[in-house]
Amino acid sequence: MPELRQNMVTKDWVIISTERARRPEEFRQTGDRTADILPAYDPKCPFCPGNEHMSEEVMRVPSEDGGWRLRVVKNRFPALVPKGERVREVDGLRRRLTGIGHHEVLIESPIHNTCPALETEEEMVTVLDTFQSRGRALREDPRLEHIIYFKNHGVRAGSSLPHPHGQLISLPVVPHNTRARNDEARRYFDDHGTCVVCEMLDAERSSGERIIAENEHFVALIPYAAYSPFHMWILPKIHRSSFLEAPAAELQDLGALMRNVLRRLYFGLGDPDYNYVIRSAPLRDDRSAHQHWYVSVVPRVSQAAGFELGTGMFINSALPETSAAFMRDTDPQL
Repeated sequence: MPELRQNMVTKDWVIISTERARRPEEFRQTGDRTADILPAYDPKCPFCPGNEHMSEEVMRVPSEDGGWRLRVVKNRFPALVPKGERVREVDGLRRRLTGIGHHEVLIESPIHNTCPALETEEEMVTVLDTFQSRGRALREDPRLEHIIYFKNHGVRAGSSLPHPHGQLISLPVVPHNTRARNDEARRYFDDHGTCVVCEMLDAERSSGERIIAENEHFVALIPYAAYSPFHMWILPKIHRSSFLEAPAAELQDLGALMRNVLRRLYFGLGDPDYNYVIRSAPLRDDRSAHQHWYVSVVPRVSQAAGFELGTGMFINSALPETSAAFMRDTDPQL
């Protein structure tokens, strides 16, 4: 029989559709992997070496041969722009705010046809370290309230260019989704005196049935009420509300575990499209006892439709426990 499960961190209800549950291997992608169909260099790609003039550079991490390992550039078609004042206008039910902020692109590698699953652990750490250093720089802007760090891998995940890259967007407001999660976490802390993510992490580690992998500082798992097949969270074992406060040793472990998990996706499910998002506390509330930052990885192996749009609920056609077991059994060293 199908069952509804509640995610206690977000308070969202999810339908676990056991009546139409699919075996994990049925989610395996059948097309060619990115590395197999793209060249290592594309002279027309704006992110490939030799085309640096096509984007406005913010910073770079140099390579030993005099080139670069990673570049941060301004998005050519930004969602928000850095110039201007934050001005709010209210006219009855109409509210407007000037679109100030930053929209930056992290070009992860000079190689056109690679991806995090194929990169080295150190390359993954460099990406995370750059996200953090840019976030720390941007939080000094008093006009900003929140920063989101994310990667879209593949067309179904929203990527318009195949060259590996992540993005960072700073906002003059805290998104409603973030505020709602914050409110739920605060309410749980007020009722129980503990962080709900810390409580969930303790329970999941005790059970073990939804754990994928862990190291000294992080645990990768599929939540009890995962929204979609193979939806994963990578959780810090040490409570911190902000990604920007994570020390270097923790970023090193995060890079190692993210690469581990993404390689399991790559080899186990045939390089599916996915998004990952670093969920961190708002900039002006970054040392709270009730918030707990983490990374969400969402493979695009299923599709939201009218029910999800109409209810805000999700239907998961894969059992989280079965998905986690499949991921555990997939060798990341292939």
